[in-house]
Amino acid sequence: MTKLEKLRAAMAEKGYDAVIVSSEVNQRYITGFNYQDGLILVTATRAVLITDFRYIEAAKASKAAADFEIVTPDKRQSFYCYEIIKDCGAKTVAVEEATISLSLYEAFKSVFEGCEVKGGASAIIDKLREFKDADEIASTAKAQDIADAAFKHIIEFIRPDMTEIDVALELEFFMRSHGAESIAFETIAVSGKASALPHGVPRNVQLEKGFLTMDYGAKVDGYCSDMTRTIVIGKADDEMKRLYNTVLEAQLAALAAMKPGALCREMDKIARDIIDGAGYEGRFGHSLGHGVGMYIHEAPGLSQKVMPADRKLTPGHIVTCEPGIYIEGKYGCRIEDMVAVLDDGILNFTHSPKELIEIY
Repeated sequence: MTKLEKLRAAMAEKGYDAVIVSSEVNQRYITGFNYQDGLILVTATRAVLITDFRYIEAAKASKAAADFEIVTPDKRQSFYCYEIIKDCGAKTVAVEEATISLSLYEAFKSVFEGCEVKGGASAIIDKLREFKDADEIASTAKAQDIADAAFKHIIEFIRPDMTEIDVALELEFFMRSHGAESIAFETIAVSGKASALPHGVPRNVQLEKGFLTMDYGAKVDGYCSDMTRTIVIGKADDEMKRLYNTVLEAQLAALAAMKPGALCREMDKIARDIIDGAGYEGRFGHSLGHGVGMYIHEAPGLSQKVMPADRKLTPGHIVTCEPGIYIEGKYGCRIEDMVAVLDDGILNFTHSPKELIEIY
């Protein structure tokens, strides 16, 4: 089934006569076309991509034209949508409750006379996006290949007299110049004491001795990659090696346990038990991982709090595996791979080495 067909099936199941998609990410997901300032309207019989002069030529030349009417209305988009909704006899219109602005929601309610305007579109599209098809997995693999190549490059490029910002910018420049349409999220490159901050911001300071954690990703065809590697600036002492090897042991154990049907909570527990058992209880403060797709954080979560409690890894899921240990005021370490759950096992997209690397 196409994504449009899947959306229509989900609409029918929920009893929605029409769905309006206003968020750029979900518009791209449903149509395959990347644009701004428009709407997607889907009913049981019509699928319309509403745009303006800036995008009309590109839209008509895109693959969206195979399934969608491409229009530039001569009136406000909400009034144009209502004409189609009225013509189709639609009475229940679902909008994206997670992202729609209050002003747009109120505009729809005001214009769509005789219709019930309600949330629900975000929930059904999020559910569709949770399970990736072969094309989405292929795009994710391309994005991760670029990120892996960036790691190989940065290890050869890095010098101890660089700044954290230098490292972050070099990773981003490499990814953009080697095929990424953009970075997947704000690059993390933090060293020394700042490596104890799981989401630390790169500073304009020379790399500090100790751990340097780099968490970054590329985006291809709208799909994100996400990886983390921690190296050492200078020489690692025995405690640093012990901490690093504990994180690596936890990550490898969780990866080995991942398979279709495995409990999401159990994946987190496997890694957490190893870290806690090594004497670092309370130092692994975030979840083991999260889903990845067109957003960098999607369902499912790999945590002790994921709901429902019996949620399982299922074919089509793409998730990260990223345990870490963080000692406040001292340093921290994280190692992250990204994997796809397939019918017959797990595909690990991430191929960068994990042995402890020292640069001095």
